Amino acid sequence: MREDVPALSDAPPAAPGVDLGTSRRRLFVDATGIAVSALGFGFVYGLSAREVGFSPIEVLAMSVLVFGGASQFASVGYIASGLPWAGIVVLTALLNARHLLYSAALGPWFRGVPFSRRAVASHLLTDEAFALSVGHFRRIGRLDEWGYWVGAIVSTFIPWTFATVLGALIGGQIPDPSRFGIDIIFPAAMIGLSVGLITGRRELVAACVGAFVGVVAALLTSPSVGIIIGGLAGPLVGLLVPKPLAQSTPLGTPAPGDRST
Repeated sequence: MREDVPALSDAPPAAPGVDLGTSRRRLFVDATGIAVSALGFGFVYGLSAREVGFSPIEVLAMSVLVFGGASQFASVGYIASGLPWAGIVVLTALLNARHLLYSAALGPWFRGVPFSRRAVASHLLTDEAFALSVGHFRRIGRLDEWGYWVGAIVSTFIPWTFATVLGALIGGQIPDPSRFGIDIIFPAAMIGLSVGLITGRRELVAACVGAFVGVVAALLTSPSVGIIIGGLAGPLVGLLVPKPLAQSTPLGTPAPGDRST
């Protein structure tokens, strides 16, 4: 993996006093914490998939080839309701549309990286991988591919895949997983990561609007529709925050991407 990629002209400057080793250690600790929650969430998915007729091999194939927690859960529900495959593909694609925004945000960091590695990175891109890697890149002020792979593979891919198969194999021995609170582990971890990404007024506005719109839309329609609408509305409204106002962050540091100060 390349570790000598120079800082991009449109990338934010490194945070004062944060070197590569320190940031990597923090990244690994954060990724380990997310991995623990991914184990619980993946186990619940494996159990759900088994209950609608998936075999352990099919669960494994879904986790490796699709690798999208929310879309995998949604697809299980759609299959259980008898929805045609064409509809399942369209709806799960819409549910994962937020990854277009993630990719656009990561694009400048990965400029110059060979297409083959960018393709693998895009397949491994999740909410957790995005949050961890963006935080890491901002701390050091440049791309660190090793850090991205840790954020994507250690935090989610390995624990998620392992836990989904485990859930399909032995999940039937747990009569009611929800009574143990397993279903809340992963959302709680994602809320913690999201709070860490709020570094300025623009991010704060995007988070508040996205959460509000998402919850209202979910109550009026369905959770999957709420995720899509909230995930699109939040960033769009956040971009409307005037640049001078957005540059004045709560921490008193320059806004991401701004080199004028």
